[in-house]
Amino acid sequence: MLFILVDHSSFSCIMLCPIWIYCLLSSLMCMWLLSNAQSDSGKPVIQLRLAGGKRKHYEGRVEVFYNGEWGTVCDDDFSIYAAHVVCRELGFLDAESWLPSAKYGRGEGRIWLDNVHCSGSEKSLAHCPSNGFGVSDCKHSEDVGVVCSKKRIPGFKFIRNQLTKNQVKNLGVEDVRIRATYSHRKRIPITEGFLEVKDGGKWRQICNVDWNEMNSRVICGMYGFPGEKRFNVRPYKFLAKRRKKNFWGFSVNCTGNEADLAECKVGREIELKGNRTCEQGMPVVVSCVPGRAFAPSVSIGYRKAYRVEQPLVRLRGGALIGEGRVEVLRNGEWGTVCDDDWNLKAATVVCRELGFGSAKEAFTGARMGQGIGPVVMNEVECSGFEKSLTECRFNSEALGCSHEEDAAVKCNIPAMGFNKRLRLSGGRNPYEGRVEVLTERNGSLAWGSVCSDSWGTMEAMVVCRQLGLGFASHAFQETWYWQGDASAEAVVMSGVRCSGTELTLDQCLHHGKHIQCPKGGGRFAAGASCTLTAPDLVLSSQVVEQTTYLEDRPMYALQCAHEEHCLSSSAEQADSTSYRRLLRFSSQIHNNGQSDFRPRAAHHSWVWHECHRHYHSMEVFTHYDLMNLNGTKVAEGHKASFCLEDTHCDEGIQKRYECANFGAQGITVGCWDTYRHDIDCQWVDITDVKPGDYIFQIVINPNYEVAESDYANNIMKCRARYDGHRIWMYNCVIGKNQSESRVLHDSGVPPSVSLQHHQFEECLQMSC
Repeated sequence: MLFILVDHSSFSCIMLCPIWIYCLLSSLMCMWLLSNAQSDSGKPVIQLRLAGGKRKHYEGRVEVFYNGEWGTVCDDDFSIYAAHVVCRELGFLDAESWLPSAKYGRGEGRIWLDNVHCSGSEKSLAHCPSNGFGVSDCKHSEDVGVVCSKKRIPGFKFIRNQLTKNQVKNLGVEDVRIRATYSHRKRIPITEGFLEVKDGGKWRQICNVDWNEMNSRVICGMYGFPGEKRFNVRPYKFLAKRRKKNFWGFSVNCTGNEADLAECKVGREIELKGNRTCEQGMPVVVSCVPGRAFAPSVSIGYRKAYRVEQPLVRLRGGALIGEGRVEVLRNGEWGTVCDDDWNLKAATVVCRELGFGSAKEAFTGARMGQGIGPVVMNEVECSGFEKSLTECRFNSEALGCSHEEDAAVKCNIPAMGFNKRLRLSGGRNPYEGRVEVLTERNGSLAWGSVCSDSWGTMEAMVVCRQLGLGFASHAFQETWYWQGDASAEAVVMSGVRCSGTELTLDQCLHHGKHIQCPKGGGRFAAGASCTLTAPDLVLSSQVVEQTTYLEDRPMYALQCAHEEHCLSSSAEQADSTSYRRLLRFSSQIHNNGQSDFRPRAAHHSWVWHECHRHYHSMEVFTHYDLMNLNGTKVAEGHKASFCLEDTHCDEGIQKRYECANFGAQGITVGCWDTYRHDIDCQWVDITDVKPGDYIFQIVINPNYEVAESDYANNIMKCRARYDGHRIWMYNCVIGKNQSESRVLHDSGVPPSVSLQHHQFEECLQMSC
């Protein structure tokens, strides 16, 4: 028999048997086993987390817990392969990108790893070659960050590693769901049920012993609901006794401000004892309060049109439901919020105030387009529990803020299943096609087409929003070039008229079951194409105020304008030597959106006007109306788009459109088109108007020929005072939802003639 005594510093072989070769082989084997054991034990056990400000739960600064202390990783030699290792170690499928130079802020403590070289197959970042733990010549300005895939690894088992006494780990479960009882499953949306988390590939309940309202608030917020409510516990206790128990092994601690359960901390460990687990409680049940627009309906057809709950705050310019630029009503005027210190807490207050859930993202830098009017809030500080953004602390002085810094939000919204009842069929891509609707026929659900009579941009807008495809780029009344589903040829909806605020097409006015479609479906079925960005035209009220004046012009000099119907009806009988009194002004139209404004009609279909010797790319681009104070029209005009071009652009933006030589027409984002006061039809004929007080109104793109992200700011209204010889234009406001009192009930005196003349001269020098 052979005994081997092993020492860490030396090896000795004491032979009790004369077979010396066995001793030699055994010694070599022993040395190999020992070295291998030392190698395995030499791989340190670490824990990772993502940290930093203004981030989502799947991104952040990479931090390593080693030797009882949290530290960071230097970006030297870091790669996407190392990012993959980090994300997989945290339970995500893989990495999308990595960011150097402390993009998520500078960390604290030790820089544990430097010059990390991973192949991507390692199970832990600790297994990748590096300089060694704590060996680094980096500063925290070189801390690396990663962006992981939002999807978690199926079957990833959450393991609570050893932490220091003061450290708590975030949740790492695969998924979360509210499992409704049988009686609630037909409700849309599902607002109440057992809460379950997916861990290790299995759905598990959470014991409610340590559960509180803050946890429920987070769950409701991530499912698109503004708040939680009490519920009847008795039926759930009865169901819980009959169901097989499969509890998760931990409790949950949320502050109430988290946007997702994954951002909450893990609570105490729950002792799993089979059916005797959580004997003092029951599985967690969550009950949420939906916003008014998403009130549950037993019937599938949801017919309540969207209305904001709180009129002091609104969203504008967003492509999808629950997102947009934040605007606040203050002193009767809508204004924007500066993005200084804008964060998820403030964004969540906005979202919940408007009847949505918590905020997914808080956008800065005018990501949803630039607004108009004043910047009414700056440096907003919210606790996250305010009922309105107006209750948060803020700085009313917005010095240094411009509309390039307008804040925006993207909110969680309930799963309403809107996109399952509508589709675009036959298009070249998912963003276009014939509109087909799922309706009930003869007791079963079937797809059918929509009659194209009265079909326009507003109706297409609702379709694109319902499908989550953004804005409408075009509305089609003929779709013969798209081969839709042959079984969906029958017209199932006609007479559709939408205001543009509806969430679904069946919320719009339509004929119901009594279909009236003289053209029939087939080639004349309605169609739409969608886009995630759109232009947004806004008129400069200041230019209109500063350039208004009167001109008396003889009829013989107005023949071309007369042919284009730019004069009032009394001009038909007017003598060629008579004069017409014209209210002249310049209009400066800015594109504040996220894509260029282009005429709907292609070059070949533009209309040639022989008298003026130019083409019209849009037959009606603007309407000009003079109304008395009760809204009755007393004079009107219109302007065809004979030339849409970039007259001037913001600094750093290149002009793209120029009308010369029959060039492409449009208005680039960040540019504006100026129609000067001295061109034909840039007026209203007021020859027959009596002296008095009036309202002057301009509407851009009045027929919604071109889709925009916001039509509300296409209207401008001004007060006008006409004494028979002179006219004053003052108190102009943009937007049909602005406080009418600013226009109709203004008690101020119009600006003096001398001041108005001085402003006009200045504007002429600026090419207004």
